[in-house]
Amino acid sequence: MQYKKKPKIVDFLLIALCVLALAFIRFFEETLFYDPFLKYFKSDYLNLPFPDFNGIGLFFSLLFRYVLNASLSIAVIYFLFKDVSLTKFASILYLLLFILLILMFFGVVLFFDEKSNFILFYVRRFIVQPLFLVLFVPAFYFQKKHS
Repeated sequence: MQYKKKPKIVDFLLIALCVLALAFIRFFEETLFYDPFLKYFKSDYLNLPFPDFNGIGLFFSLLFRYVLNASLSIAVIYFLFKDVSLTKFASILYLLLFILLILMFFGVVLFFDEKSNFILFYVRRFIVQPLFLVLFVPAFYFQKKHS
């Protein structure tokens, strides 16, 4: 039985669907996730102490959001490159980066004061936004083109 290749249009539609889902996650972030740092970073956070938060609730909310973003991002990578080994590699990178970022996030929140809020802003940004997708797609494209 011969493998029938899907038309490219289907792949582009699936990628568009994943990107749309990422946009919906961002649009509905205040209702979907527990994150007191959303309002904190929208305010004049440079002069404010860190907000009070439930550590366990915040961890699971950040984990849930990261898993949603990472899953959709990995799907985009798969539909773009159609390479299972590359998709597995991206999945491992997402896992390792989450562990590193969540340790950094809670390390800053628990052991530093609000003078470190700029570091916290960027660490949190990598947890809650699909920025790794923006970094990985060009890197994987370059790697595939030059291999």
